[in-house]
Amino acid sequence: MLPIDQILPELKQTLEQTTTALLQAPPGAGKTTRVPLALLDASWRGERKILMLEPRRLAARSAARFMAKQLGERPGQTVGYRTRLDTKVSGATRIEVVTEGILTRLIQNDPMLDDYGAVLFDEFHERSLQADLGLALVRESQQALREDLRLLVMSATLDTAPIARVLGDVPVISSEGRAFPVDVIYRPAPPQARSTRIVDRVVTVVHEALEQQTGSVLVFLPGAGEIRRAEQQLLGQVPGNVMVTPLYGNLKSDDQDRAISPAPEGQRKVVLATAIAETSLTIEGVRVVIDSGQQRRAVFDPNSGMTRLVTGRVSKASAEQRKGRAGRIEPGVCYRLWSEAEQFGLAEFTPPEIQEADLAPLVLELAQWGAREPGQVDWIDAPPDAHWRQAVALLQWLDMLDDQGAITDHGKAARELGVHPRLAHMVLRGRELGLAGLAAELAALLGERDLLGPGAGADMHERVRVLRGERGHRGMDPGRMNSVRQAAKRLAAGEWAAAPMPTETEVGRLLAQAYPDRIGRRRSGQAPRYQLSNGKGATLREDDALVRYDWLVAADLDGKSREATIYLAAPVEVPDLEQDLVAHIHESEEAVWDDKRGTVIARRVRKLGELVLEEKALPHPDPELIQQGLLGAVRKKGLVSLPWSAAAKQWCARVKLLASMFPEEWPDASDAALLGTLETWLAPFLPGMRRWSDLGKLNLLPALNSLLDYPQQQQLDVLAPVTLTIPTGQRVSLDYTADNGPVLAAKLQALFGWTETPRVAGGKVPVVLHLLSPAQRPLAVTADLASFWRNAYPDVRKDMRGRYPKHPWPEDPFTAEAQQGTKKRPAR
Repeated sequence: MLPIDQILPELKQTLEQTTTALLQAPPGAGKTTRVPLALLDASWRGERKILMLEPRRLAARSAARFMAKQLGERPGQTVGYRTRLDTKVSGATRIEVVTEGILTRLIQNDPMLDDYGAVLFDEFHERSLQADLGLALVRESQQALREDLRLLVMSATLDTAPIARVLGDVPVISSEGRAFPVDVIYRPAPPQARSTRIVDRVVTVVHEALEQQTGSVLVFLPGAGEIRRAEQQLLGQVPGNVMVTPLYGNLKSDDQDRAISPAPEGQRKVVLATAIAETSLTIEGVRVVIDSGQQRRAVFDPNSGMTRLVTGRVSKASAEQRKGRAGRIEPGVCYRLWSEAEQFGLAEFTPPEIQEADLAPLVLELAQWGAREPGQVDWIDAPPDAHWRQAVALLQWLDMLDDQGAITDHGKAARELGVHPRLAHMVLRGRELGLAGLAAELAALLGERDLLGPGAGADMHERVRVLRGERGHRGMDPGRMNSVRQAAKRLAAGEWAAAPMPTETEVGRLLAQAYPDRIGRRRSGQAPRYQLSNGKGATLREDDALVRYDWLVAADLDGKSREATIYLAAPVEVPDLEQDLVAHIHESEEAVWDDKRGTVIARRVRKLGELVLEEKALPHPDPELIQQGLLGAVRKKGLVSLPWSAAAKQWCARVKLLASMFPEEWPDASDAALLGTLETWLAPFLPGMRRWSDLGKLNLLPALNSLLDYPQQQQLDVLAPVTLTIPTGQRVSLDYTADNGPVLAAKLQALFGWTETPRVAGGKVPVVLHLLSPAQRPLAVTADLASFWRNAYPDVRKDMRGRYPKHPWPEDPFTAEAQQGTKKRPAR
């Protein structure tokens, strides 16, 4: 009996009385495999099926197989599963376990979900993008079309508050679970070993655990690369009765099944896993967990349109999930490769994927649903505005959305293909170009993890040759190869047939349709480095076969903001770009700064994005064009490159001070603001200038002052005066650029009679006084002169009067006469 069995009657009764509920049950409670079977005999189900969503293909397959085994059947009978590359269902299937993306397609095709009586979201705490979208769509369908549709959200570690905001006040049912106690042992890196690779530290602790503990060991590592390195170090170094099995998403199905199956009698296992083993899966016999404390997430950058893999700390929730895998069958042990103090600093939860993902597929799905703005959907967490806008811009570039954000016929056709919009666009354009089969092959290859893996070079043409059987590759998974071929046939819509091997540039021609923002041109004199059409930089490995090409299309990069590494690419020819992307090639006149010549170059250019396809010098450029070139040079070099006089620096500091005191009344004079408004204040002073040396003669003060209207210019001298008159009658400059300014530096004796600290900004800001000795050395710094005279001056007088006897040191500085020089001689 599993712990979840105790609350199944309550759950069934709840779903008889209401249509929506939340189920919280810790790892090992049995919710994944017990709940769907328990709902089979529910009266509200009738002849309809139960649909259960799993975040990963392995989890969907494993759950379906386990439930089918409980019924004494094979998958595809009462219990079946559907994933993108593998389906086992039949007319007898009453429980369908599917990956989360399948739900979106089902509900788009049938918004009423008429074939289903219930939708179960398993492991919802992972907050995948597809799960968030699926929940929003099912909830809307339930409220508008299917009041009888049951909706159950299940999770191991669920923060119910944000979900309750969307679902309303629905019942929350909790199972206590049956977790055995797990001892936590913290193993932070010692100071002398902090630079040691995480794999080496993990391997050390694996040997320790095998020696000191019983049972099998589950090790969490951030990615497949670390798993392979750990496996290499452990093979041959562990006892003969210990099996070492990797477990990650890009592994052959048979190897995945081997990793999660029980160890043979008399043997132990060390399972090296990614976060794939954190939830949904039960690995028999594990009573020891070793947690590296790291996870790898895909983070999308809307500025570059690229996704990068980021390795970072796990959250507290993930760490607890991982620890719980050790207490399934008996008391266990969890080794954490960080300190107890570090544990308190971990984030509570991993950010939901919707906050960090590429939103193009989601935006296209919602456009089909009828939602053009994120506010038209009830989200648990709304998508970031920058990510949404980037997705809309891309889809409009690909002609899938119109100017109002409505889905086009091309967008509808692309969505039907069930692949990323970039790849769908390539497939559809490939059909028009007479390259339908190749486009389908490329989409199938890019829709999966790389078939050849790291170390195989970046050449996409080579992948096509392997897919077509013209080139073998060691370690190839025949099952995955067959799945990719089947996907290619589906995408080709009957046009996948024996065809001549395509050229490398035909591959590039099609990739340019999917990735027009990632077309790269070799930088002058820098062999493996390229400028991309999105303005970013990218590089190939120096030993890659593609480095001989001047023009490439990058299909996969690591997304680094400065210079990305290209993982998959193909060469492309400029005439193909000119023909296929003509609608996106723009001609204009521009002026650019030439560092080598120190002047502005005016030219007429034809550009694809940021890439120059053709340029011609302009013999008689418009002066305003030259002006723009100079402004571009200033942006490139920074404000510091301009001829700043002391007065101009003081002007900026004075206006910044007033803007901080009166933000509604004074302009922002920060460097960022000035750079952003160069056209307003600097451009009018540039006529006649062409070379950088011309700018060296520029007086910046009138240019800066043009940012103020006439009353502000008058007020500036009143509220932030350049000088102050001190008691001797002299005018002394204020330094607004000094730390904690404004600062007035004057001889102490020159300030006798000043009883209060002077103030600026309408009395809001005290002037900091630097009181100097007769030798002009600092004696004191104060922003409260009266307090200084009363409290500190007597000690200063005692110390200084003997050192400077010719200068006055009166007992009462409040009434003494201010003097700049030495003591006045008495009149004869």
